[in-house]
Amino acid sequence: MPPPTETTSPLPAAPASQEPPPIWFLAPEGFFALPLAATPEERAELSHSFVRELYSRGDENIWEPAAPYYAAMAEMMAGTGVSYSAMGLFSTAAEFGDGRAVTQNDGTQDNGTQEGQVVRHEGADGVAQCALTVAAVPTDQADADVVAQGILAILSGDEYNDARWLDLPCGPAVSCVTLREYGIKPELTETGEQVDLLTGQIQVHVPFPTGPFTAVFTLHTASMDYWTEFCDLMVAVLQTVSFTDPTEGTEGAEGAEGAEKGRAR
Repeated sequence: MPPPTETTSPLPAAPASQEPPPIWFLAPEGFFALPLAATPEERAELSHSFVRELYSRGDENIWEPAAPYYAAMAEMMAGTGVSYSAMGLFSTAAEFGDGRAVTQNDGTQDNGTQEGQVVRHEGADGVAQCALTVAAVPTDQADADVVAQGILAILSGDEYNDARWLDLPCGPAVSCVTLREYGIKPELTETGEQVDLLTGQIQVHVPFPTGPFTAVFTLHTASMDYWTEFCDLMVAVLQTVSFTDPTEGTEGAEGAEGAEKGRAR
């Protein structure tokens, strides 16, 4: 499922006279970040690494034609304000949603794992997928509470929105859940009949306390049998959001690498 290419905010955007401050978060194992970069050369280089990670059991026959596709997708997203975009691929084996890190569909098997380790399964077990994007949207207010209250008021005006106030460790936020049904044309289905596809979207607006911007986290999925697990997954990501570098004062390169992986600006 390709990630959404647009991220919108219900508040009027202010002119982006400055770059947004940095924001950090942790994406659980199973997310594969698209090769977003400033130049075509960087996107091409990153796309080759991306396809090797995404299709870890593949070879050059798969990687070579796939890399330009993802590089082009990254280029298409360059002007949308999206600073982080990832595909989430998860095994639907019993461990999915059992309270540990969700499993990654990389086709390998890891038996006899210790507590806290990630169990990996074959894709034949079934795969649930989603798309996650993060964008920084400029606003005309710098006060996080004022911005969050305005977003909640606007979103609550639509009866089809499930909009709620959130108190995250990093500050106030507003979530909005939307369910949509799309009709798939008969010529695109296996049965030759029209199929109605139900999709779900969780969008969370997190105002920056460090400037007139709002971070917009969007998770979109058509794997609705695992909607509860994806809601829990989004909650887990949001609990890690920070507007200060969480690796400052910590020891060990491993912790620093994990936090930098989810940095967006």
